[in-house]
Amino acid sequence: MLPFDLARAHGLYKDLFGQVEDLVKDKRLLVVADGPLTALPFQVLVTEQPDAAFPRYYDGYAKAKWLGVRQAISVLPSVASLKALRSHAGKSAAPSPYLGVGNPLLTGPGGNDRSAFERQGCAPSARPETVALAAQRGLSPSPFTELAFADVENLRRQPPLPETADEVCAVAKLLGADPQASIHLGADATEAHVKALSAAGTLARSRVLHFATHGLVAAQTRDIARLARAEPALLLTPPQAASDEDDGLLTASEVAGLKLDADWVILSACNTAAGGATGAEALSGLARTFFYAGARALLVSHWYVDSDTTVDLVRGTFEALAADPAIGRAEALQRAMTALIARGGRTAHPALWAPFVVVGEGGGQSIPKK
Repeated sequence: MLPFDLARAHGLYKDLFGQVEDLVKDKRLLVVADGPLTALPFQVLVTEQPDAAFPRYYDGYAKAKWLGVRQAISVLPSVASLKALRSHAGKSAAPSPYLGVGNPLLTGPGGNDRSAFERQGCAPSARPETVALAAQRGLSPSPFTELAFADVENLRRQPPLPETADEVCAVAKLLGADPQASIHLGADATEAHVKALSAAGTLARSRVLHFATHGLVAAQTRDIARLARAEPALLLTPPQAASDEDDGLLTASEVAGLKLDADWVILSACNTAAGGATGAEALSGLARTFFYAGARALLVSHWYVDSDTTVDLVRGTFEALAADPAIGRAEALQRAMTALIARGGRTAHPALWAPFVVVGEGGGQSIPKK
């Protein structure tokens, strides 16, 4: 991981918040960003001048005064959206606490990695403590030739993410969900299955909807999936043959057709805050279409995420809500990030703890159990 410039992060904090610090210091922040700032997770700003004696790497990051540790932060697409989101917040009629989709059946670049196939349920796993950078929820390109449907063979050879089964199962348990009804892993983590769940009304009966997989920005649907139409997407278990119903990618336009009634949608994948096209502002792609489909709040990422740390971050967020149901989503994420920083070592680097942001209504209503 590259060094993070604490002094520059403090300088940007002073430029953005210096004149209003006394007004915002003790409050939960709702941020409406514009232009390049839409790609910035504001929790990485540093509120105090870093000590020149700080080590340049991990120990210095653990001691920095991060804005995201001081305050809970939510992001809004616009000022006007706050009224609209609050008018719906907490009013989900969904009877079920949770539905999770994860661990797509992928075989890796060599085509022989079976780790995802071994984790199609919630049996306890022995996820080792890692020292080197763990697998990212990122993808490998293929030679480009435009196709009507995604290149399912190249999608199938993307890195598997068996640890996402741990993430989905942990959140289901914390929310008191029935694992048989609420967890869809491996062979059930398909585009066709998600669409069928939507058509049957199952998605709309879930207050929390959780996808733990690879995310593609718009350009990657061309470079990796070889699709002629570039739009952001979530990678699910590829079918044997691509069709209009299922080519392994749940694209933004297909998300817009889903029927949801979700208090919170968790997009635990890379770049899920990215724009809908190359050069577009953040929150204009997957995030916006999930709002159209019926989500009240989202958890989305700004860059390639470290997969093992993401498991800990998402699980920690829901552990915080379970421990203190009165807090909101933004504060739960704040507590999970703070715990990773306090752990020290590599997890104190903002590349690992800072990519995710709460979009929409981040406070007030907690996520009730079944």
